[in-house]
Amino acid sequence: MGTVLDPLLILIMAIDFFALGASRLRAVINAVALQGLCLALLMLLFHPSLDLHQFGLVGVTIALKCFIIPYFLLRAMRDAHIQHEVEPVVGFIGSLLLGAAGTALAMRFSATLPLAAGHRESLIVPASLSTVFTGFLLLTTRKTAIMQVLGYLLLENGIFIFGLLLLEAMPLLLEIGVLLDVFTGVFVMGIIIYHISREFSSISTERLSELRE
Repeated sequence: MGTVLDPLLILIMAIDFFALGASRLRAVINAVALQGLCLALLMLLFHPSLDLHQFGLVGVTIALKCFIIPYFLLRAMRDAHIQHEVEPVVGFIGSLLLGAAGTALAMRFSATLPLAAGHRESLIVPASLSTVFTGFLLLTTRKTAIMQVLGYLLLENGIFIFGLLLLEAMPLLLEIGVLLDVFTGVFVMGIIIYHISREFSSISTERLSELRE
């Protein structure tokens, strides 16, 4: 199973680096949606004997992470006429270097954890910690609100990956993780409403096309 899981986990970490080095919002949104699909596949591969309830959780995960949230982010990007992350607090090269350092530390730290024998040789914990760190970097080093939402999504994806270790023992933990995605959708709408109310006396979304960030 590790021969299938580890390449998928490597792809997830590669998406983390892509998000740190890319300036185009659309590309990062699509990359995060692809990472959401990887998480759903990871769940199926990591626990091949899922029951009906847990398969439903996989379906909800794909719907939220791959379609619903990316749709709202792309729509917010188009309506606000935002295409790029401009002048981040930490440059893209610096972000990649910090991401590489965080990934190395994640691998080093995961080797010290008292994991089960089947998980000790897997990349699931390093990928989880690396994705959490990448999300934190985007949250703290990007100025565009949509990019910060993407950072929150990556951070939550990292928590989701770690939660796969506890899926059979604590399925509620994964369900709470999916609910965090719902909160992200509400957060995106809150950003939109904030910009409208800041610029106009009305919060009608018809004014959204006149906003700039």
